[in-house]
Amino acid sequence: MRVKVSALILISLFALSSCKTQAVAENNIQTNIKQVVNSADVILVDVRIPEQYNEATAKNAVNIPLADLDKNTDVLKGKKVVVFCNKGIQADQAVEILKKKGVDVYDGTTWKNVKAIQEEKQ
Repeated sequence: MRVKVSALILISLFALSSCKTQAVAENNIQTNIKQVVNSADVILVDVRIPEQYNEATAKNAVNIPLADLDKNTDVLKGKKVVVFCNKGIQADQAVEILKKKGVDVYDGTTWKNVKAIQEEKQ
């Protein structure tokens, strides 16, 4: 019984790993997030709540909270969009929402990551 449970856990881990790898490949791993963040035609979207956004965010970022994102996808269509949050969890969710709506979206993970990329350029 223990062998079966261990084998099931091992198979599950491999399956989950392969799903993550496939998702990364679908996001076009060749894309350099630094180039996207620093491009002139990008929209940076902070998906955190307004209180967090007001405390600190990346330069020129707009705030569209994750809860409101589904209602605001039309303004993002046809544009390059980088989404980010505090830890990257909400950004992952935002990427999925926007991909389903046909938006050209990139995951910037955290606002600190995007801000650091912006500051590197200077």
